[in-house]
Amino acid sequence: MVKFGSHYATVARIWRAGAVAAALTLGVTGLSAVGYAQQQPAAPKKAPEKAPAPAAKGGAAEAPQTAWVKLCEAGQTVSKDKDGKEVKQDLKICMTMHERLDGNSGMTVVSAAVRKVEGQDKLYFMIMVPTEVVLKPGMRATFIPPDLWDKAVKGEQVDEKRMKEYRLDYTICHPGGCNAEIEASPELMSSLKSSGGFMVTFLHIAGQRAIIPVGLAGFDQAMSGQPIDNKAYTDARRQLMAQIAQRQRQIFEEQKKQYEEQQKKGPAAAPKDPPKK
Repeated sequence: MVKFGSHYATVARIWRAGAVAAALTLGVTGLSAVGYAQQQPAAPKKAPEKAPAPAAKGGAAEAPQTAWVKLCEAGQTVSKDKDGKEVKQDLKICMTMHERLDGNSGMTVVSAAVRKVEGQDKLYFMIMVPTEVVLKPGMRATFIPPDLWDKAVKGEQVDEKRMKEYRLDYTICHPGGCNAEIEASPELMSSLKSSGGFMVTFLHIAGQRAIIPVGLAGFDQAMSGQPIDNKAYTDARRQLMAQIAQRQRQIFEEQKKQYEEQQKKGPAAAPKDPPKK
C-alpha cells in the first residue's frame, strides 16, 4: 500500500507557486474573462501583462514565450515491503502548467496542468478554479480545433461536432481554489497537443454557468522540453505580484482622494421647490 501524503504535498507546493505555477508568460486579466450563464467569454480588450520569462534549464534564453511552463520538484513516496516495513522512494514530480490571474486582486482565475511522476506511466490533467463552485456536477473541459479557437473565444458559433469534451471531478478545495482532475489518457493528451484551446465550464454557487477559455499555444513544446529554473520563475512571479500590489495601492489612493474631495464639498444641496404662484 502506498501513502500519497508526501507525494501530494509536493504537488501542492508546485501548484501554489503558480499556484510555483504556471507560465513563462503569466496572463493577467480582469474577472471579465469569466463568462456566465449561456455566454461565451469575450476576447480580452487589452494585451495581458507579462512577467519576465526565465530560461529553461540547459536551454536557450531566447526560447519563444508561451503561456505554458514546465516545473519540476523532488518528492517522495512511502510504501511498505512484504515485512511491513516502510520503504521511502525518491521521485521527481513535473507539472506542465498554465495560470491566469485577476489583474486587480492577484487571485487565480484559472490554472491548468498535466502532472507526471517520474517512473509512473499515468499522467493526470488538473484544473483549478475559484472556490465559489457547486461541486456535484463537476467540471467540463471542451477542446476546440485551432481553426475554430478564435471564433469560440469571441463567442461566435462553432461546429460542436468537431469539439471533444472531458468531465473532471473535483478532488479538493483550499483557500486558493477548487481542484478537479482526470487521468490524462492518450486521447486527452492528443487533444491537448492538437487543439487551439479548451473551455473550462463549471457551475457557480449563484447558479450561473461560468466559462473560462484556456489557450494551448506552446503546450506541446513545454511538455516535451526542459523544465525552467524554479527560482527564476518564482522571482518573475514575485515581481508580477508586486506590480499588482502597487496597482491596488494606486487604486486605493485614488478612491481615498475622491472621497476626501467629496467630503470637503459637503453634501449636495437639495433642489429648491419652485416658487408658489
